[in-house]
Amino acid sequence: MPEDDLMAQGYRVIPVNPLLTTVLGELRSPSLGAIPDSVDLVDVFRRSELALATVEDALSAGARGIWLQDGVVSHAGAELARRAGIPFVMDDCTMRVHRRMGRTAPE
Repeated sequence: MPEDDLMAQGYRVIPVNPLLTTVLGELRSPSLGAIPDSVDLVDVFRRSELALATVEDALSAGARGIWLQDGVVSHAGAELARRAGIPFVMDDCTMRVHRRMGRTAPE
């Protein structure tokens, strides 16, 4: 799973899921707005028709970047992020890009 790979590299991943208690062994947050820390990147694993609401939540939460995974597309979300000056990627895989770039954990 992409989060597993990023976590193994030392990145902090905060799962957001209102229905589960833990994800990938981490306590989850019920919503983006409930995360007490700053959010660098919101990585979206939701159906395309639900992505716009998640983009709106990410912007409200002050996220510094938004990434929609493979097969997830929201042109309206892309436009909102563009207007907010937030980097936005859609229909691509963070793990694949991370590995292609040969990235390592932040210090």
